[in-house]
Amino acid sequence: MAAPLPNIPFPVRRPCPQGICVCGHRALLESGTGDIRILRLTLMEEKRLIDRLEAVCDFDDLQKMLHLMDEQLGIRLEITPGYTEVRSVRGLRITFQEQRGLCRKTQKKIPAAIRRCLSDKPKILYRLLDSFDLFRAL
Repeated sequence: MAAPLPNIPFPVRRPCPQGICVCGHRALLESGTGDIRILRLTLMEEKRLIDRLEAVCDFDDLQKMLHLMDEQLGIRLEITPGYTEVRSVRGLRITFQEQRGLCRKTQKKIPAAIRRCLSDKPKILYRLLDSFDLFRAL
């Protein structure tokens, strides 16, 4: 018998079909322990987040969005240059800190939205790469 669902004061994303996704959404929801902020990311909210990421206007706005994603949803995302030379946005490494409840589809949509934004606005990409400059501490 499943444990009773906790009283959650916000709409919760529907769980992925069993066996298709390994996000652990059901376990997180049923356990009542752990960081449940990610459960706020309903499909409608995910669409709004993707649209907002694609509409980022500058580097500071991108940093603000990454901070808000961490603060409100618990999504910790790191954008770094790849191991070799970066010639396009495909050379960036966009990685998530492991988080239970974050759907694998969402883990593909968010980096894709960021890459679309950076390819449309290369000044943001250049500023991002400059932030990893070898001599930035001088």
